[in-house]
Amino acid sequence: MIILVTQLVGGLLAHSLALLSEAGHAVTDLFALGLAWFAAMQAERPANARKTFGYHRVGILAAWINAVTLIVIALAILIEAVQRFQHPEAVQPLIMFITPLVGISINLFIGFALQREGHSLNTRAAVLHVFGDVGAALAVIIGGIVILLTHWSIVDPLLSVGIALLIAIGSWRILHEATNILLEAVPGDVSMAQLVEDMQQVQGVQSVHDLHVWTIASGMAALSCHAVIDDLPPSGSSSILRSLTTMLSDKHHISHATIQFESDCPPETCCATKTLYCRMEMAGERVRGHVHAHDEADTPSST
Repeated sequence: MIILVTQLVGGLLAHSLALLSEAGHAVTDLFALGLAWFAAMQAERPANARKTFGYHRVGILAAWINAVTLIVIALAILIEAVQRFQHPEAVQPLIMFITPLVGISINLFIGFALQREGHSLNTRAAVLHVFGDVGAALAVIIGGIVILLTHWSIVDPLLSVGIALLIAIGSWRILHEATNILLEAVPGDVSMAQLVEDMQQVQGVQSVHDLHVWTIASGMAALSCHAVIDDLPPSGSSSILRSLTTMLSDKHHISHATIQFESDCPPETCCATKTLYCRMEMAGERVRGHVHAHDEADTPSST
C-alpha cells in the first residue's frame, strides 16, 4: 500500500506515465500477493471424497489469474503509451528517480522472502509481480536521469512500453505453463518416447499402452497406464511394479504412478485406435459397445 500511494502521488506530480504504470502494477501486486497467500493455504488442505487430489490446483488457478491480470495491465500501458507518443507531456524528472526508491527497497524485501518459500508456479507468479516492479522502478530512475540531462520527454512513454513488454513476456510464460497444467499436458521435462522405452526395458514388461502423464501441480507429476507383462501370478509381478515405480521416480521424477498389469492384450480389449495414447470414451459410448481396456483387464489393477 505504501508503494502504491508513493507511485500514484509521484506519477501525478511528475506527469509520468511510467510512474503511473508502476502504480497500476502495484494494485495488481496487492491482489496477486493476497491471491498467492490464499492459494498456498488452500493447497495445504487434505484430499477428501470430492477432491481426491486435494487442493493443489488452487495455486495453478491463482497463477493463471495473476498472469491474465498482468497481460491486461500491459495492454493498458501500451495503449496509454501510444497516446503519449501522439500527445507528449512535460515530465518532472527529479520526482521520477526519487519516488521509485521506496518501492525498490520494499519489493526487494518481499521478493527475497517469497523466494525462500519455494518454487511452485503460484509462488513464481507472485515473485514475477514483485521483481517485475523492481526492474521497472530501476528503468524509471534511469529514465528520470536521462530526461533531466537531455530534456527528451519521449523517454517516459518509451519506458512505459519497455515495462509493458517486460510484464507481458514474463506473464505469458506463467500463463502458458498454468494452462498446460490445467489441460493436463505432459510435463515439459518428460519425453514420452524415452519414457516408454525405459518402461519397456524393465525386465518382464512386454509393452505399454493407454499411457497418460500429467501434472497435478508444480513438481507433482502423475502417470497411469496399462502394461502387458509376462504371464505371472500376482506375487511374481510385484518386483516388476517396484522396478517400474523406482525408475519412474528416479529418472523421470514421476512420484505418483498407477499401473494396470495385463498378461495379454487382444484387439478387442486394447485401444480401438491401436496406438499408445487411447481415446477416452464417454460412459454412454461404452454402454453402446465400445468397451475400453479398463473394463476387461486380465488381472486386477496394481498401484
